[in-house]
Amino acid sequence: MNYDTFVDQVAQRTRTSSERAVELTHATLETLAERLTGGEVLDLAGQLPRPLQVVLKPGPDTEAADRFGAAEFVARVGRRAGVDGNVARDAIRAVFTALREAISGGEFDDLVTQLPRDYRDMVEPALAPGATLRRP
Repeated sequence: MNYDTFVDQVAQRTRTSSERAVELTHATLETLAERLTGGEVLDLAGQLPRPLQVVLKPGPDTEAADRFGAAEFVARVGRRAGVDGNVARDAIRAVFTALREAISGGEFDDLVTQLPRDYRDMVEPALAPGATLRRP
C-alpha cells in the first residue's frame, strides 16, 4: 500500500481531511513506536511506505517497550494530535485497520501480540470480517 492510499483510508474512516488524517496517523504511529519493542518497530516500519517509516524510527534506547495501557495510549495520541479521547480512539482504530491492510498478516499478528487485552476494543475493528488482509 502506498502512502497516499494509507492516508486516504484513515481520512475516510475518521471522516476528516487528508491533512488531519496525516496528523492522526503520525500521532498514533509515534505512540505505537513507544509501546512496541525496537525490533518490532523496525519490522513494522519495513513494511510501510517511506514517509511512515520515518515516523516509526526507533531511537538507540528504544529496544524495550514502554509498558502502558490503552487509556494512556489514547491520552498520548490525543495530546500529540490535539484531540479529545473519543476522536483519538476513533483515529487509533482507523490507523490499526489501515495497518492491517498495509502489512502482512504475520506482522500484524506480531504487533497485536505485544499489546495487552485492554487494547482489544481498538484492535478488534481491524480484525472484523470484511477487512482486507494481505498475506505474504
